[in-house]
Parts: sequence; C-alpha cells; structure tokens
Amino acid sequence: MTTLVVHETGDKKNVTDMLRSAGLRPTRQRVSLAEILYSRGDRHISAELLHEEAVDADVPVSLATVYNTLHQFTEAGLLREVAIDGNKTYFDTNVSDHHHFFIEGENRVIDIPGEGVGIGALPKAPEGMEIVRVDVVVRVREKR
Repeated sequence: MTTLVVHETGDKKNVTDMLRSAGLRPTRQRVSLAEILYSRGDRHISAELLHEEAVDADVPVSLATVYNTLHQFTEAGLLREVAIDGNKTYFDTNVSDHHHFFIEGENRVIDIPGEGVGIGALPKAPEGMEIVRVDVVVRVREKR
C-alpha cells in the first residue's frame, strides 16, 4: 500500500511519486518512512520519535538510517529542519513560510503562520551570500 499525502495545495500525491519528484529514488525504507511521516498531516517530529514509530510499524530501520533519510528529505525540500538548540532538532512536514513556538517542558513545537511574525530589519548578507530564509523560534512555557 502506498499512502496518499495531501499537500498544502490540497493535491493528493502518492509517496513514491513525491519522492521521485524530489529527485530521490523511492527505496523501500524511504517509502516506508515517508508513509509514516506524511500519513498524519503536518507535524513536527524528531528522528528518535520517527524511529520509534517505524519500529512500532514493523519497519526494520536503524536510527542512523532515519537520520540520513530525514536529512535527505530536508535537502530535497520535503521537510524543514527546526533547530531548537544545539542538541534538539525537529523535522517539519510543513515546508511553507512560517515560524514556530517551542513549548518548554513539553518539548513540543507548534506553527506560527508566516504573517504572524514581523522582522523589522535584517543585516546585509556577507559578500557573495544571500539570505535564504529567516527562522524564528519563540520559546514559551506555562505561566507560573
């Protein structure tokens, strides 16, 4: 069974076609991990959680393969990497222009619409460089 994924445009596309369109060979492991990733709609997931979900779904895959696949999907534009701090990274299935809240204590990431954050001024990019994207992560916690 190849899972259908719904993109933000509302288009349905099967996982194999999505991988091929992104320039990735649809190996058994990539297809299985993509089905797990995209079958639940837009979400933020760590490599460790995806590995747990793969194990629960009887997908034989190592944590190293999960990391490699997530980075390949990110490079191909299928995921966005959301770096929370030096040792915690989430992968976002929503690749549209938006930002994030990080809920401390819950280790949970939720979206902020792109128009929900205003950036007043950006520094000039270094010589020979261009600004590709600005990622804003707003850390929140319950009031004490």
